[in-house]
Amino acid sequence: MLDKELLTAARLGNAAEISALVERGAQADARDETGATALLIATHENNIEAARVLIAAGADVNAKDRIEDSPYLYAGARGRLEILKMTLAHGADLESTNRYGGTALIPAAERGHVETVKTLIDAGVAVDHVNRLGWTALLEAIILGNGGDSHTEIVGLLIEAGADVDLADGDGVTPLAHAKRRGFRQIERLLLAAGAHQTAE
Repeated sequence: MLDKELLTAARLGNAAEISALVERGAQADARDETGATALLIATHENNIEAARVLIAAGADVNAKDRIEDSPYLYAGARGRLEILKMTLAHGADLESTNRYGGTALIPAAERGHVETVKTLIDAGVAVDHVNRLGWTALLEAIILGNGGDSHTEIVGLLIEAGADVDLADGDGVTPLAHAKRRGFRQIERLLLAAGAHQTAE
């Protein structure tokens, strides 16, 4: 019963209630029917103080639900920056991957979360990790991005961090070729300036 109350308090962002429940014996890593822990639920809702209290109580920042989301991976993917920083300070597994076989950096790059990408790069997440789709963070920022300021800045950050600008997707199509196909001129210029090879397209 206490655990169920804890899950509700996490969803509602009631940090004081979480503290009281943990003191009364609720499990910091209590899970709901989807396998989500209280901390993952708080992360879904971006309830920062609730997340802080749960982490202080020992909640596992790497505990995954049934679809392989963890508080760390979800915070990275969704740009929940404050919670992401807390997970990084409390043992986030930088090599852990989501259901697509991707690190937190890949969806962060795809969704245009500039500060999140910076934070993950600084934390040491591998920039050239390839997910099950055959895509890196650089490829996702181009293929699934909109070519706007955020995605362009992210491409620049990834290049600066040493991303392989010629690392092609599973079909052999390079980041430069994808940028050209989509008419992303600024991204194209960044890739060329970083030494990307022209293809015969």
